[in-house]
Amino acid sequence: MKPSLVLKMGQQLTMTPQLQQAIRLLQLSTLDLQQEIQEALESNPMLERQEEGEDFDHSDPLADGDELSKPGSQEVTYKDTAPSIEASESDESEWSDRIPNELPVDTAWEDIYQTSASNLPSSDDDEWDFTSRTSTGESLQSHLLWQLNLAPMSDIDRMIAMSIIDGINNDGYLEESLEDIHASLDPELDVEIDEVEVVLRRVQQFEPAGVGARNLKECLLLQLNQLPVKTPRLTEAKRLVSDYLDMLGSRDYSQLMRRMKIKEDELRGVIELIQSLHPRPGSEIESGEAEYVVPDVIVRKHNDRWLVELNQESVPRLRVNSQYAGFVKRADSSADNTFMRNQLQEARWFIKSLQSRNETLMKVATQIVEHQRGFLEYGEEAMKPLVLHDIAEAVGMHESTISRVTTQKYMHTPRGIYELKYFFSSHVNTAEGGECSSTAIRAIIKKLVAAENAKKPLSDSKIAGLLESQGIQVARRTVAKYRESLGIAPSSERKRLV
Repeated sequence: MKPSLVLKMGQQLTMTPQLQQAIRLLQLSTLDLQQEIQEALESNPMLERQEEGEDFDHSDPLADGDELSKPGSQEVTYKDTAPSIEASESDESEWSDRIPNELPVDTAWEDIYQTSASNLPSSDDDEWDFTSRTSTGESLQSHLLWQLNLAPMSDIDRMIAMSIIDGINNDGYLEESLEDIHASLDPELDVEIDEVEVVLRRVQQFEPAGVGARNLKECLLLQLNQLPVKTPRLTEAKRLVSDYLDMLGSRDYSQLMRRMKIKEDELRGVIELIQSLHPRPGSEIESGEAEYVVPDVIVRKHNDRWLVELNQESVPRLRVNSQYAGFVKRADSSADNTFMRNQLQEARWFIKSLQSRNETLMKVATQIVEHQRGFLEYGEEAMKPLVLHDIAEAVGMHESTISRVTTQKYMHTPRGIYELKYFFSSHVNTAEGGECSSTAIRAIIKKLVAAENAKKPLSDSKIAGLLESQGIQVARRTVAKYRESLGIAPSSERKRLV
């Protein structure tokens, strides 16, 4: 084959560093974005954060090829519902004139500690709880060890108790067998397995009641044994848990009444007592750090119109540092000047990527609100079918971009905080030829189950028939799938003795 030169014309998309950065910022959640901004501020001296309350602003000294005679900075701010870049100039003399020569030195205690004291209770606040606002949560193991340190016990028994506590999971159940606990102890202690069981009985007397049990039956019996002797139906409840717990789980109430030789009213009282117990006692103590969701978009109604705006508190305002940017020289090709010039360019790209991210988020959120206005007005049953292609076509973007925008982004509405993905759902055909959202169908199923007769709960086939009577064509298997996604048990397990 003879080599030759060929001229071709074509188009291709090049993933420039700027585009890669914009895509990466687009798919970050609010918390991850704040961390990314903090890392950018620490690594790039050209970037700075405009703190709350600052009333000065500068323009970028190198923006659009301007001369370097006037130092300035660039910031991203948001007004109403659309982000914009604002630039203003200020002389250093004006800034220095604002600072008085003499500052007052006499201050009041309330002025200094106003921020921290704002969280303290007022004189008429009776519901303020210091522990709930300052505690970070206590693990079950630490709670049990605290009780162990207060219990009078020998050193050997204390070591056995610590091994037992290590084998208790977060629900309060002992996962390890007594044989494994006995084998893990030091052979020089010469401990018998009967001693391990005796120490286990002592640990099972700790709070919360039922902790250290090896199964559900033992857990419920431990809680029943700690109730006062005069508790009504206590004897029958112990007998039911000991002998007929499986029958209670299958809701075979008629068989229970025959076996225990009690009437329906008496059985109802026994079941109410058992239902007052906690099947997972460890969850009462086990509490981790509170998780917070910061909404990216806020939706509110004003003058019969739904307004969409960015949460300005979630994204800090950034600008180019005017002092460092003023040191950049155009004709200088030294290493230091090249470094500062690159840092300045990266700062501009970062600010522009942030602006692009928020503009895209605003477009997508506005279209979602426009499409799901019925949900905002009437609730889940008015949710309309929506897929990524619908929003992508409305805003003129690719579906992959819409997927990135709606992932880990949250919208604050009068009905609560929802992830943007929540507003997308598949559809089911109706008898009239229309479409019904799967989210709306789940809401209807939840409503039907809540209003059902507890003695005769609705089966999946019955629910499908009720939906069909409303014009919604759903198969029984689809109803079962939606019911399981809602965490609703089958009809056989929802049966109650009323």
